[in-house]
Amino acid sequence: MCDLLWSDPEDVEGWGLSPRGAGYLFGGDVCANFSSNNKISLICRAHQLVMDGYKWMFHDQLVTVWSAPNYCYRCGNIAAILELDEHLNKNFKVFDAAPQEARGAQSKRA
Repeated sequence: MCDLLWSDPEDVEGWGLSPRGAGYLFGGDVCANFSSNNKISLICRAHQLVMDGYKWMFHDQLVTVWSAPNYCYRCGNIAAILELDEHLNKNFKVFDAAPQEARGAQSKRA
């Protein structure tokens, strides 16, 4: 499970080495096999930048949600939050970074 959750989905077959230097890449076949074996219909993950805030892959079996807008103050990406209701209906809240003038001074950590 850790290999799947800490690795990145990609349009590949099976497993591959990640260009990030850590973890692996995995394809739709790995996702489908894991989902079937564990009787789940969705894998939701959040540790990979996606420019539109969220990204569906593998026939909607997997979604990546990224909640840090304009990551590192330089990526220009949108962010999202996935809401699930009591019936597991999905709703994405998508948002941009706050304008520079609205952010105020950054706090300094000791």
